[in-house]
Amino acid sequence: MFEALTPVSEMLTRNLDILSRQPLLVCGLLEDRLPSLLAEAGPAPRVFTTDFRYFQWQQDQGLADIEFGTSPAPRTAAGLLLLMPKAKAEAEYLLAACLPLLAAGAPVFIAGDNKGGVKSAPKLLAPYCAQINKLDSARRASLYQAELTTLPAPFALADWISRYPLAEEQLQICALPGVFSAAHLDSGSRLLLKTIASLKGRVLDFGCGAGVIGASLLKRHPDMTLECIDINALALEASRTTLAENRLEAKVYASDGLSQVSGKFNHIITNPPFHAGLRTFYHTTETLLSSAADYLLPGGSLILVANAFLPYPELIEKSFGHCETLAATGKFKIYRARR
Repeated sequence: MFEALTPVSEMLTRNLDILSRQPLLVCGLLEDRLPSLLAEAGPAPRVFTTDFRYFQWQQDQGLADIEFGTSPAPRTAAGLLLLMPKAKAEAEYLLAACLPLLAAGAPVFIAGDNKGGVKSAPKLLAPYCAQINKLDSARRASLYQAELTTLPAPFALADWISRYPLAEEQLQICALPGVFSAAHLDSGSRLLLKTIASLKGRVLDFGCGAGVIGASLLKRHPDMTLECIDINALALEASRTTLAENRLEAKVYASDGLSQVSGKFNHIITNPPFHAGLRTFYHTTETLLSSAADYLLPGGSLILVANAFLPYPELIEKSFGHCETLAATGKFKIYRARR
Protein backbone atom coordinates (compact mmCIF):
# COMPACT_ATOMS: atom_id res chain seq x y z
CA MET A 1 0.00 0.00 0.00
CA PHE A 2 2.74 2.46 1.01
CA GLU A 3 5.83 0.57 -0.17
CA ALA A 4 6.83 2.66 -3.21
CA LEU A 5 8.68 5.88 -2.48
CA THR A 6 7.01 9.10 -3.53
CA PRO A 7 9.00 11.60 -5.62
CA VAL A 8 9.27 13.74 -2.48
CA SER A 9 10.88 10.89 -0.54
CA GLU A 10 13.15 10.04 -3.46
CA MET A 11 14.40 13.61 -3.32
CA LEU A 12 14.84 13.33 0.46
CA THR A 13 17.02 10.23 0.11
CA ARG A 14 19.64 12.56 -1.40
CA ASN A 15 19.74 14.37 1.97
CA LEU A 16 19.70 11.52 4.48
CA ASP A 17 23.09 12.57 5.87
CA ILE A 18 21.54 15.88 7.01
CA LEU A 19 18.10 14.58 7.94
CA SER A 20 19.48 11.73 10.07
CA ARG A 21 21.83 13.77 12.27
CA GLN A 22 19.17 13.83 14.99
CA PRO A 23 15.96 11.87 15.68
CA LEU A 24 13.42 14.03 13.87
CA LEU A 25 9.73 14.32 14.56
CA VAL A 26 8.17 13.53 11.16
CA CYS A 27 4.61 14.54 10.28
CA GLY A 28 2.36 15.66 7.44
CA LEU A 29 1.60 13.88 4.17
CA LEU A 30 3.15 10.51 5.00
CA GLU A 31 2.69 8.08 2.10
CA ASP A 32 5.59 5.63 2.13
CA ARG A 33 8.42 3.98 4.08
CA LEU A 34 10.45 7.17 4.52
CA PRO A 35 10.62 6.73 8.34
CA SER A 36 12.40 3.38 7.94
CA LEU A 37 14.95 4.98 5.57
CA LEU A 38 15.66 7.66 8.17
CA ALA A 39 16.03 4.95 10.83
CA GLU A 40 18.51 3.04 8.65
CA ALA A 41 20.61 6.17 8.13
CA GLY A 42 20.67 7.36 11.76
CA PRO A 43 18.56 7.69 14.91
CA ALA A 44 15.03 6.36 14.42
CA PRO A 45 12.53 9.18 13.87
CA ARG A 46 9.41 9.79 15.88
CA VAL A 47 6.37 9.79 13.59
CA PHE A 48 3.08 11.63 14.13
CA THR A 49 0.19 11.12 11.73
CA THR A 50 -3.46 12.13 11.50
CA ASP A 51 -4.03 9.26 9.01
CA PHE A 52 -5.33 6.09 10.67
CA ARG A 53 -4.56 3.93 7.63
CA TYR A 54 -0.92 5.00 7.63
CA PHE A 55 -0.73 4.55 11.41
CA GLN A 56 -1.95 0.97 11.15
CA TRP A 57 0.38 0.17 8.27
CA GLN A 58 3.45 1.46 10.12
CA GLN A 59 2.47 -0.44 13.25
CA ASP A 60 2.21 -3.60 11.15
CA GLN A 61 5.69 -2.82 9.78
CA GLY A 62 7.02 -2.73 13.33
CA LEU A 63 7.56 1.03 13.68
CA ALA A 64 7.47 1.51 17.43
CA ASP A 65 7.47 5.28 17.78
CA ILE A 66 4.37 6.34 15.87
CA GLU A 67 1.40 8.33 17.15
CA PHE A 68 -2.08 8.86 15.73
CA GLY A 69 -4.22 11.77 16.84
CA THR A 70 -4.82 15.50 16.56
CA SER A 71 -1.41 16.48 17.97
CA PRO A 72 1.77 14.70 19.09
CA ALA A 73 2.31 13.79 22.72
CA PRO A 74 4.00 16.57 24.73
CA ARG A 75 7.56 15.25 24.82
CA THR A 76 10.65 16.99 23.53
CA ALA A 77 11.72 16.51 19.91
CA ALA A 78 15.20 17.21 18.49
CA GLY A 79 13.94 18.57 15.16
CA LEU A 80 11.00 18.53 12.77
CA LEU A 81 10.41 17.30 9.22
CA LEU A 82 7.03 18.39 7.84
CA LEU A 83 5.90 16.73 4.63
CA MET A 84 3.68 19.35 3.06
CA PRO A 85 -0.01 18.40 3.32
CA LYS A 86 -2.53 19.22 0.62
CA ALA A 87 -4.05 22.15 2.54
CA LYS A 88 -1.87 25.09 3.57
CA ALA A 89 -4.09 25.59 6.63
CA GLU A 90 -3.23 22.07 7.76
CA ALA A 91 0.48 22.84 7.39
CA GLU A 92 0.04 25.89 9.63
CA TYR A 93 -1.82 23.69 12.13
CA LEU A 94 0.88 21.01 12.16
CA LEU A 95 3.65 23.56 12.67
CA ALA A 96 1.73 25.08 15.58
CA ALA A 97 1.20 21.61 17.08
CA CYS A 98 4.77 20.33 16.65
CA LEU A 99 7.14 23.29 16.98
CA PRO A 100 6.41 23.85 20.71
CA LEU A 101 8.11 20.48 21.30
CA LEU A 102 11.43 21.82 19.94
CA ALA A 103 14.12 23.85 21.67
CA ALA A 104 15.58 27.06 20.26
CA GLY A 105 18.14 26.25 17.57
CA ALA A 106 16.48 22.97 16.56
CA PRO A 107 16.43 22.19 12.82
CA VAL A 108 13.15 22.47 10.94
CA PHE A 109 12.64 20.98 7.48
CA ILE A 110 9.68 21.23 5.09
CA ALA A 111 9.52 19.03 2.00
CA GLY A 112 6.85 18.54 -0.62
CA ASP A 113 5.70 18.41 -4.21
CA ASN A 114 6.28 21.65 -6.09
CA LYS A 115 2.63 21.59 -7.18
CA GLY A 116 1.47 20.84 -3.65
CA GLY A 117 2.20 24.14 -1.95
CA VAL A 118 5.73 23.54 -0.70
CA LYS A 119 6.86 26.83 -2.27
CA SER A 120 4.98 28.54 0.56
CA ALA A 121 7.42 27.03 3.09
CA PRO A 122 9.37 30.31 3.65
CA LYS A 123 6.14 32.13 4.45
CA LEU A 124 4.94 29.31 6.71
CA LEU A 125 8.22 29.30 8.65
CA ALA A 126 8.68 33.08 8.81
CA PRO A 127 6.93 33.47 12.21
CA TYR A 128 9.28 30.92 13.76
CA CYS A 129 12.60 31.04 11.88
CA ALA A 130 14.89 33.97 11.06
CA GLN A 131 16.38 32.43 7.93
CA ILE A 132 14.94 29.78 5.58
CA ASN A 133 17.10 28.10 2.94
CA LYS A 134 16.14 25.94 -0.02
CA LEU A 135 18.30 22.89 0.52
CA ASP A 136 17.40 20.76 -2.50
CA SER A 137 15.11 20.45 -5.50
CA ALA A 138 14.63 17.32 -7.60
CA ARG A 139 11.86 15.08 -8.96
CA ARG A 140 9.56 18.13 -8.99
CA ALA A 141 9.93 18.34 -5.23
CA SER A 142 11.73 20.73 -2.88
CA LEU A 143 13.29 20.67 0.58
CA TYR A 144 13.59 23.76 2.80
CA GLN A 145 15.76 24.02 5.90
CA ALA A 146 15.59 26.46 8.81
CA GLU A 147 16.48 26.83 12.47
CA LEU A 148 13.90 27.56 15.15
CA THR A 149 14.59 31.03 16.56
CA THR A 150 11.19 32.14 17.92
CA LEU A 151 9.61 29.69 20.34
CA PRO A 152 5.88 29.34 19.58
CA ALA A 153 3.09 29.50 22.13
CA PRO A 154 1.88 26.22 23.62
CA PHE A 155 -0.50 24.44 21.29
CA ALA A 156 -4.23 24.64 22.03
CA LEU A 157 -6.57 22.64 19.79
CA ALA A 158 -9.51 24.93 20.57
CA ASP A 159 -7.71 27.83 18.85
CA TRP A 160 -7.94 25.98 15.52
CA ILE A 161 -11.64 25.11 15.51
CA SER A 162 -13.63 27.11 12.97
CA ARG A 163 -17.41 27.33 12.91
CA TYR A 164 -20.19 28.13 10.49
CA PRO A 165 -23.98 27.94 10.82
CA LEU A 166 -26.11 25.50 8.86
CA ALA A 167 -29.22 27.60 8.95
CA GLU A 168 -31.63 25.15 7.32
CA GLU A 169 -30.86 22.57 10.00
CA GLN A 170 -30.32 25.08 12.84
CA LEU A 171 -26.89 23.59 13.44
CA GLN A 172 -23.43 24.93 14.23
CA ILE A 173 -20.77 23.04 12.25
CA CYS A 174 -17.26 22.83 13.72
CA ALA A 175 -14.19 22.05 11.65
CA LEU A 176 -10.41 21.79 11.79
CA PRO A 177 -7.84 22.61 9.06
CA GLY A 178 -7.83 20.28 6.09
CA VAL A 179 -11.17 18.66 6.96
CA PHE A 180 -13.75 18.32 4.17
CA SER A 181 -16.61 20.85 4.39
CA ALA A 182 -14.47 22.95 6.74
CA ALA A 183 -15.84 26.32 5.62
CA HIS A 184 -19.31 25.60 4.23
CA LEU A 185 -21.69 22.82 3.31
CA ASP A 186 -20.52 21.41 -0.01
CA SER A 187 -23.07 21.07 -2.79
CA GLY A 188 -22.82 17.27 -2.92
CA SER A 189 -23.68 16.86 0.75
CA ARG A 190 -26.43 19.45 0.38
CA LEU A 191 -28.04 17.40 -2.40
CA LEU A 192 -27.65 14.22 -0.35
CA LEU A 193 -29.37 15.74 2.69
CA LYS A 194 -32.12 17.20 0.52
CA THR A 195 -32.76 13.80 -1.05
CA ILE A 196 -32.84 11.58 2.05
CA ALA A 197 -36.42 11.29 3.29
CA SER A 198 -36.59 9.32 6.53
CA LEU A 199 -34.20 7.09 8.42
CA LYS A 200 -34.50 4.87 11.44
CA GLY A 201 -32.50 2.27 13.28
CA ARG A 202 -28.72 1.98 13.23
CA VAL A 203 -27.07 4.37 10.76
CA LEU A 204 -23.41 4.64 9.68
CA ASP A 205 -21.95 7.94 8.43
CA PHE A 206 -19.01 6.71 6.34
CA GLY A 207 -16.26 9.33 5.97
CA CYS A 208 -17.88 11.73 8.43
CA GLY A 209 -15.64 14.77 7.82
CA ALA A 210 -16.78 17.71 9.94
CA GLY A 211 -19.94 15.86 10.95
CA VAL A 212 -22.30 17.81 8.69
CA ILE A 213 -24.22 14.81 7.38
CA GLY A 214 -24.36 12.93 10.67
CA ALA A 215 -25.45 15.94 12.73
CA SER A 216 -28.11 16.90 10.16
CA LEU A 217 -29.55 13.39 10.08
CA LEU A 218 -29.59 13.15 13.88
CA LYS A 219 -31.32 16.51 14.14
CA ARG A 220 -34.07 15.27 11.83
CA HIS A 221 -34.28 11.73 13.20
CA PRO A 222 -33.35 11.88 16.92
CA ASP A 223 -34.45 8.29 17.53
CA MET A 224 -31.88 6.75 15.20
CA THR A 225 -28.54 5.40 16.46
CA LEU A 226 -25.60 6.97 14.65
CA GLU A 227 -22.00 5.88 14.19
CA CYS A 228 -19.46 8.13 12.44
CA ILE A 229 -16.20 6.86 10.99
CA ASP A 230 -13.22 8.42 9.21
CA ILE A 231 -9.50 7.73 8.80
CA ASN A 232 -8.53 11.33 9.63
CA ALA A 233 -8.03 12.29 13.27
CA LEU A 234 -8.88 15.95 12.61
CA ALA A 235 -12.15 14.95 10.93
CA LEU A 236 -13.06 12.71 13.86
CA GLU A 237 -12.37 15.49 16.35
CA ALA A 238 -14.35 17.96 14.23
CA SER A 239 -17.31 15.55 14.17
CA ARG A 240 -17.15 15.04 17.93
CA THR A 241 -17.11 18.80 18.46
CA THR A 242 -19.97 19.41 16.01
CA LEU A 243 -22.09 16.80 17.75
CA ALA A 244 -21.24 18.06 21.24
CA GLU A 245 -21.96 21.73 20.46
CA ASN A 246 -25.34 20.76 19.02
CA ARG A 247 -26.15 18.45 21.96
CA LEU A 248 -26.28 15.39 19.76
CA GLU A 249 -24.88 11.96 20.54
CA ALA A 250 -23.16 9.43 18.30
CA LYS A 251 -20.30 6.95 18.41
CA VAL A 252 -17.31 8.47 16.57
CA TYR A 253 -14.22 6.38 15.85
CA ALA A 254 -11.37 5.74 13.43
CA SER A 255 -11.82 3.06 10.80
CA ASP A 256 -9.93 2.14 7.65
CA GLY A 257 -12.90 1.63 5.38
CA LEU A 258 -15.24 -0.73 7.25
CA SER A 259 -12.39 -2.63 8.93
CA GLN A 260 -13.08 -1.37 12.45
CA VAL A 261 -16.88 -1.53 12.12
CA SER A 262 -18.81 -4.33 13.82
CA GLY A 263 -22.38 -5.51 13.38
CA LYS A 264 -24.90 -4.51 10.75
CA PHE A 265 -26.76 -1.31 9.95
CA ASN A 266 -30.14 -0.23 8.67
CA HIS A 267 -28.48 2.45 6.55
CA ILE A 268 -24.99 3.45 5.40
CA ILE A 269 -24.86 7.10 4.29
CA THR A 270 -21.81 8.64 2.67
CA ASN A 271 -20.27 11.41 0.64
CA PRO A 272 -17.19 9.28 0.02
CA PRO A 273 -13.70 10.71 -0.44
CA PHE A 274 -11.93 10.36 -3.75
CA HIS A 275 -8.76 12.34 -3.10
CA ALA A 276 -5.74 11.27 -1.07
CA GLY A 277 -2.96 13.81 -0.87
CA LEU A 278 -2.47 15.24 -4.35
CA ARG A 279 -3.80 12.16 -6.14
CA THR A 280 -7.23 10.99 -7.16
CA PHE A 281 -7.97 7.94 -5.06
CA TYR A 282 -10.96 5.61 -5.47
CA HIS A 283 -9.86 2.52 -3.56
CA THR A 284 -11.71 3.33 -0.32
CA THR A 285 -15.04 3.92 -2.07
CA GLU A 286 -14.66 0.93 -4.37
CA THR A 287 -14.00 -1.28 -1.33
CA LEU A 288 -17.06 0.19 0.40
CA LEU A 289 -19.31 -0.48 -2.58
CA SER A 290 -18.13 -4.07 -2.88
CA SER A 291 -18.57 -4.90 0.81
CA ALA A 292 -21.39 -2.62 2.06
CA ALA A 293 -24.09 -5.26 1.56
CA ASP A 294 -22.36 -7.46 4.14
CA TYR A 295 -22.80 -4.69 6.73
CA LEU A 296 -26.50 -4.06 6.07
CA LEU A 297 -29.51 -5.70 7.69
CA PRO A 298 -32.16 -7.20 5.37
CA GLY A 299 -33.96 -4.27 3.75
CA GLY A 300 -31.13 -1.94 4.69
CA SER A 301 -29.83 0.64 2.24
CA LEU A 302 -26.63 2.23 1.03
CA ILE A 303 -27.14 5.87 0.00
CA LEU A 304 -24.30 7.94 -1.41
CA VAL A 305 -23.56 11.08 -3.38
CA ALA A 306 -20.88 11.02 -6.05
CA ASN A 307 -19.58 13.09 -8.92
CA ALA A 308 -21.72 12.22 -11.92
CA PHE A 309 -18.72 11.10 -14.02
CA LEU A 310 -17.62 8.37 -11.59
CA PRO A 311 -18.47 4.78 -12.61
CA TYR A 312 -20.08 3.87 -9.29
CA PRO A 313 -23.45 2.54 -10.58
CA GLU A 314 -21.69 -0.41 -12.23
CA LEU A 315 -19.87 -1.25 -9.00
CA ILE A 316 -23.08 -0.94 -6.97
CA GLU A 317 -24.98 -3.17 -9.40
CA LYS A 318 -22.21 -5.75 -9.25
CA SER A 319 -22.48 -5.88 -5.45
CA PHE A 320 -26.22 -5.40 -4.91
CA GLY A 321 -27.72 -6.47 -8.23
CA HIS A 322 -29.33 -3.07 -8.77
CA CYS A 323 -28.74 0.67 -8.35
CA GLU A 324 -31.31 3.49 -8.15
CA THR A 325 -30.58 7.10 -9.01
CA LEU A 326 -32.59 9.17 -6.53
CA ALA A 327 -31.50 12.63 -7.68
CA ALA A 328 -29.12 14.25 -10.14
CA THR A 329 -27.65 17.63 -10.99
CA GLY A 330 -25.12 18.52 -13.64
CA LYS A 331 -22.32 17.60 -11.24
CA PHE A 332 -23.67 15.10 -8.68
CA LYS A 333 -25.89 12.04 -8.48
CA ILE A 334 -27.48 10.35 -5.47
CA TYR A 335 -27.45 6.55 -5.64
CA ARG A 336 -29.28 4.02 -3.50
CA ALA A 337 -29.11 0.24 -3.24
CA ARG A 338 -31.06 -1.99 -0.89
CA ARG A 339 -30.05 -5.31 0.47
